[in-house]
Amino acid sequence: MHDYQAPSGLLNQRTILVTGASDGIGRAAAISYAQLGANVILLGRHQDKLISVYDYIEKKGYPKPAILPLDLAHTTAEQLDQLAQRLLDEFGSLHGLLHNAAVLGEITPLEQYEYGTWDLVMATNLRSVFLLTQSLLPVLRQAAAASVILTSSSVGRQGRPYWGAYAVSKAGIESLNQIWSQELKDTSAIRFNCINPGATRTSMRQYAYPAENPETLRRPEEILNLYHFLMGDASIGITGQSFDAQPNN
Repeated sequence: MHDYQAPSGLLNQRTILVTGASDGIGRAAAISYAQLGANVILLGRHQDKLISVYDYIEKKGYPKPAILPLDLAHTTAEQLDQLAQRLLDEFGSLHGLLHNAAVLGEITPLEQYEYGTWDLVMATNLRSVFLLTQSLLPVLRQAAAASVILTSSSVGRQGRPYWGAYAVSKAGIESLNQIWSQELKDTSAIRFNCINPGATRTSMRQYAYPAENPETLRRPEEILNLYHFLMGDASIGITGQSFDAQPNN
């Protein structure tokens, strides 16, 4: 599946929501989904960056996307329920959901971790994933076979010193993936899977490893095969799994 080559039109007539679509992997994935025919909903905190992605997609002649400026760290369940109803009214169904939005927080010992930063990381990386997924389930159920992709990390599988709230939040993502997939596998056609992107040339990676040469890392556009596979019909029946986008990384 890491060598998967998405056929042209793989996602024709499908609606896919991508969180954290402003930058990095989220931006690259959203553009590639649009290129494959999807109607992409771009969700992110920075409207100006979302507009930039929108303009790029439109200029390329891909299906016209939608923009959804939203700070997931500070949304309520009620606001997300309203969002779900809006998507249901406008699109009728949701075929895919890529949870990509995340913040790093601090690289520091837990003993010194700042409370406010802890809450921000957990709200963005974990709480919002739970709430948004819960709210969108009725919309996802309207699709014949919807796919939800959650973004994990190696530090979520094995705790690493100094990675604090980020590692804890990603461990929670792994658990959410397992629970959602098991709870819904017999009552819906929605599948859940995790992707660990690995070392990728993003601003978050640069912040975490400031001395690292970014030229040694793969760009987001170079790791999307798995994102295409899991969003397309070839992955129907695969659920509750956690994959590495760069297995040899």
